[in-house]
Parts: sequence; C-alpha cells; structure tokens
Amino acid sequence: MKKYCLILLLFSNLAFCQSPAGVWYFGNKAGIDFNSGTNPVALFDGQMETFEGCATLCDDFGTLLFYTDGINIWNRDHQIMPNGTGLLGDSSSTQSGIIVPVPGSSTLYYVFTVDKLANPNGLKYNIVDMSLEDGKGDVTIKNVSVLTPTA
Repeated sequence: MKKYCLILLLFSNLAFCQSPAGVWYFGNKAGIDFNSGTNPVALFDGQMETFEGCATLCDDFGTLLFYTDGINIWNRDHQIMPNGTGLLGDSSSTQSGIIVPVPGSSTLYYVFTVDKLANPNGLKYNIVDMSLEDGKGDVTIKNVSVLTPTA
C-alpha cells in the first residue's frame, strides 16, 4: 500500500509542476497551449512580435497570467499592462525577458531584461504585481539596474 501511495504522490507532483508552463507565447503573435491534454493546440491571439527572447507565465492551473519580449508586458487578455512598455530588454537578445517569482509572494514577479551585445542597458529588473488591475497585473517598478554592461 505504501508503494502505491508513493507512486501516486510522485505522479501528482509531476502533473502539478507542468501547469505553470501550460501556455507559451513567442514571436510572430504565435503561441502553444499544452493544457488540452496529449496534443498541444496552436494559438494565434498573442500580440508579441520578437526575433528571439521572450517569456510566458501561467498560474498553477495553467491559466495565462502574462508574457513579455523584454520590451513590453502583455496581460492575459493580450493587452499591454499599465507601465508595461519601455522595458530595456532587446528583441535581438537571446533571453530578453525572464520571469521569476518574488520569494515569499504569491502576487509579485520579477521580470529581468537584458540588452544585446554588452550594450549599456545591461541587466535590469522590473516588478509585476498581479494583485492590481483586477488580477491582470501592473508593472510597479521598472528598469532598475542590476549590472551593466552584460552579454
């Protein structure tokens, strides 16, 4: 019996770990929804057009929260978030935007951005607060320098 409980526990953790990446958006307004089961579904409702770097975040149930190209941040309705323009990432940077939860918070997220080819904007951070704008988020802190230049 213990053996079956352990197996069930392991599989439930694996299923839970997949949800925050349930939807991806990337360049040319395209996306993929992995929440439908065995076959991913192509999405064509994104607003992002980028050459390279981008990031998407979903909640624990796989529901889209927001996505970024390191220059703009779009909410789940594919609208630019308040204060969500003018981030200092670059569309030619391989990883122009990275989303990381703020430790100890369930509503705050860092959006790290990086400039291309050791340009002067370097590595910056921004903070998105998902408790604002009726749960659609707002960029509350923008373009705080971490390190410059970076490559």
